[in-house]
Amino acid sequence: MTDARLTVERLRSLVAEGAVETVVLAVTDMQGRLQGKRLAAEYFLNEVLDGGAEGCGYLLAVDVEMNTVDGYAVSSWETGYGDLVFRPDLTTLRMVPWHPATAMVQCDLVHRDGSPVAVSPRQVLRRQLERLAGYGWQAYVGTELEFMVFRDSYEQAWEKHYQDLAPVNQYNVDYSILGTGRIEPLLRRLRTGMAGAGLVVESAKGECNLGQHEIAFRYTDALSCCDDHAVYKTGAKEIAAQESVSLTFMAKYDQREGNSCHIHLSLRDQQGRPVFPRSGTEEAVGGHGQSAGFSRTMEHFLAGQLACLGEFALLLAPTVNSYKRYVSGSFAPTAIAWGRDNRTCALRVVGHGGSLRFENRVPGGDVNPYLAVAALIAAGLHGVEHQLPLEPEFTGNAYASDAPRVPATLREAIELFDRSEAATVAFGKDMVRHYAHAGRVELAAYDAAVTDWERRRGFERL
Repeated sequence: MTDARLTVERLRSLVAEGAVETVVLAVTDMQGRLQGKRLAAEYFLNEVLDGGAEGCGYLLAVDVEMNTVDGYAVSSWETGYGDLVFRPDLTTLRMVPWHPATAMVQCDLVHRDGSPVAVSPRQVLRRQLERLAGYGWQAYVGTELEFMVFRDSYEQAWEKHYQDLAPVNQYNVDYSILGTGRIEPLLRRLRTGMAGAGLVVESAKGECNLGQHEIAFRYTDALSCCDDHAVYKTGAKEIAAQESVSLTFMAKYDQREGNSCHIHLSLRDQQGRPVFPRSGTEEAVGGHGQSAGFSRTMEHFLAGQLACLGEFALLLAPTVNSYKRYVSGSFAPTAIAWGRDNRTCALRVVGHGGSLRFENRVPGGDVNPYLAVAALIAAGLHGVEHQLPLEPEFTGNAYASDAPRVPATLREAIELFDRSEAATVAFGKDMVRHYAHAGRVELAAYDAAVTDWERRRGFERL
C-alpha cells in the first residue's frame, strides 16, 4: 500500500500528528459527481468511521443543476426527502494532496436499516460484479478520459456564458510534445496530484481539439477504477481552479472533436488468469473470434456488447450533449460493429495474450463510470447466458457501413432502454424506471431551452 492509500490505523496516526485535519466523505450521484461533506478528521474517526453519516436522499432525485425533480420513488416531497446513510468503504481511504491536510473516503448509500440503495450508481455496479462473480470472474477496467483546457477561470467562463473562451492550445496537438509542453505545469500537477491520491499514472498526451488533452491511468479492478475515475474528475477541476484556468469533460463543447471516455474491459478468473484469450487446450469451433485467439467466453461476451449496445446506450451516453459526438469521421463511433484495432467501430478489440480486451468507444467525458461499466458487464453476461454467436469482424471504414447505428439522440436511447427486456433482467424494473426518468428530465430541460442558435437563426430572418 502506498502512502496515498490509507489504512484506518495510518489515518489515526496522521490525525494525531496534525498531518490530516479534514476527511472528505463522498458518494457518487447519478451524474457521476462526487457529493458529500467535509468533516473534521477527529469527528470522522470518533463518530462516522463505524456508523456512517446521513445525507439527504434528494442526491438521487435531482437534475444537473440540483433542482428537485418529481417522479422518483427513492426520494420525493411525498416521502419528505428523508436522509440516506453514507457508509464509508474503508478500502477507498486516500490522501487528497491538492488540498492541505485532507483525506477522502468514498461511500456506499444505504437505507437506515442497512440495506443498499439499489439505484445508487455504486450499487448498480456492485450488483453486476456480484453476477460476474457467480461465474468465477472479475472485471478489470481502464477509462481514458479526455478534457479541454481554457485560460479563462471558471468564474470568467461563467461570466462569458462559456463563449469565446481561450483554449490553451491554438491548433491540433494530438501526440505533440510541444503542445503538451505548453501546459506541462498544469499537466504535471494533475499527474502528481492523482499519483498522490493513489492512482497509477501512465501518460499524458495532446488530443485533436484545441486545448484538448488526456491523462491515462493503469487499469485496475472495476470498482476501484470507477472510484478513481470519480476522484480524478473532481480533482482535475479543483486543481484547474487553483491554477486560475478551467477544464471541461463535456462530451461535445464545440463543432470539433468531442471529449471521449473510451472504456477498456477484460475478465480474469479467481486465480487471476485472463479469461478472454483462447487457451491452448480449448478446441477451436469455428467462431468468428477463434482465428483472432478469442476464447468462446470472449466471443459470447463481445456478442452481448453488440446485442445490447443500443438498448444500454442511455447508461453510456446520459445527456443531450452526449449524442452530438456521434459524427462520421470524428473518431466517435456511429456503427455498432466490432473490429480488431479499428477505431471506426463502436467496439475495438486490442491487445493479445493476457492483455486481450475490448474497448467501448461510445462513452463521452460526461459518462457516469459506474453505470457505464455496469452496462458493459450486463451486456457481456447477456451474451454469455444466451450463448450469442459473434458476428464477423468488420474491416474497413465502419462509418460507411450498413451496420446498426448507435442511437442518434437521447430521446431514442431513453425509449430503447425503457423497453429493453435485457435491461430489466439485468438491472431490475426499479433501476430501469429510475434512469429512464432521469433521461426524460434531462430531455425536458433541453426541449424547454431557447438556445443562442435559435436566436441567431430567427431573431431577424424569421
